[in-house]
Amino acid sequence: MKIELPGQLPYAAHLVVRITDVNYGGHLGNDALVSLLHEARVGFLAQHGFTEADCGGAGIVISELEVAYRAEAFQGDCLEIAVGAGSIGRGRADLYYQVMRPADAREIARARTTLAFFDYTTRRPRRTPDAFRTALGG
Repeated sequence: MKIELPGQLPYAAHLVVRITDVNYGGHLGNDALVSLLHEARVGFLAQHGFTEADCGGAGIVISELEVAYRAEAFQGDCLEIAVGAGSIGRGRADLYYQVMRPADAREIARARTTLAFFDYTTRRPRRTPDAFRTALGG
């Protein structure tokens, strides 16, 4: 799988691989990587004044997730997860992630999530909020 990153990933989270993130193979498990991406996404949204429950008037759900693994990461590794927005549509937006290990400049993974905007009160899809589109340049 090939995930093409956008030109800029303006936010970076620095997270350490915990022992609970390691699987029986002795490296970062795929489920733990998804949790690290989640942590980075929350930070990215917060940088713009948003939460997952309120991105300018609508919440989000993750409707798609793609991950392309490049290398192993291990307990104690400090990872830098860069996040940036891609395309922003009428009711969805793509976020991209690049997971690096700065100690050796090794790319661990790339990922893309598609956010679908959602009203948690009515349990219905929503249009992309103008505030979200403006903040992320879409």
